[in-house]
Amino acid sequence: MRQVGMITIGQAPRTDVAPIVEKYLEGRAELVQAGVLDGMALAEINANLSPGPGDYVLTSRLVSGESAVMARERIQPILQRKINDFEERGITNILLLCTGVFPGLRAEQSFLIEPDHVIPPVVATMAKGRKLGVIVPLPEQVDALRDKYSPHGLDPVFAVASPYKHDPQAYQTAASQLKGEVDLILLDCMGYTEEARQLVADLTGLPVILSNAIMAKIVSEMI
Repeated sequence: MRQVGMITIGQAPRTDVAPIVEKYLEGRAELVQAGVLDGMALAEINANLSPGPGDYVLTSRLVSGESAVMARERIQPILQRKINDFEERGITNILLLCTGVFPGLRAEQSFLIEPDHVIPPVVATMAKGRKLGVIVPLPEQVDALRDKYSPHGLDPVFAVASPYKHDPQAYQTAASQLKGEVDLILLDCMGYTEEARQLVADLTGLPVILSNAIMAKIVSEMI
C-alpha cells in the first residue's frame, strides 16, 4: 500500500487530527506520522524551543494532550530533518500538519504539501469578496498571520480560541467577536476538529472552513 507522510510540529501520533486525514484517504494509502517534538518532555521543550522577542510563534499538541508553544526559528531545522527522514524511507507525499509559514523548507524528490501555500488562495477564492473571519490558537500569532493573507487580497478579522485548551468559553467569545462582522470563518490551525467547526458554525450561523479537511482532500487527490 502507498504511504502518505504527515509531520506535526507537535508529537505523533495525532489521534485528534489523523482520523480526518484518514477519512479522505479511504484506505487507499497508509498514513505514516512523525512529530518535531517526538521524544521530548514538556520541560525540555519549554527550555529549548520557547519563543523569544520577535520570534514567529507556533503551538501544537503533545501525546499527553498538553500543548506546547514554540519558536519557528528553533524547530525548523528539526522539521527539515523529519522531511529528509521520510524521503529516505521512500515516502513521496508529505503533508506538513501546520498552517504556519516555514520559508525555505525543501524536499528533493517528494511532494511537500505546505498548508500555508494552499489555504490562503483557496479561501480567497471561496470568499469572493466577502469578509473573512479567522480564528487562531494564540493572540501572539495575529500580527504575523496578517502577512499570510494580504497578498491574496484578504484583510481578515481575527479572533482567538486554542484547539488545545478545551475551553468552550473561548470559542463563544471568538464567535461573538466575529458574528455580525464577517461572512465566513476559517479555523487557521491544523489542530481544530470537526467538533470545533460545528461549534463555531452553531454559534455564528456562518460557514466555517476547517483547515485540515481542506488539506486532507487535496492529499487524497494525489494518491
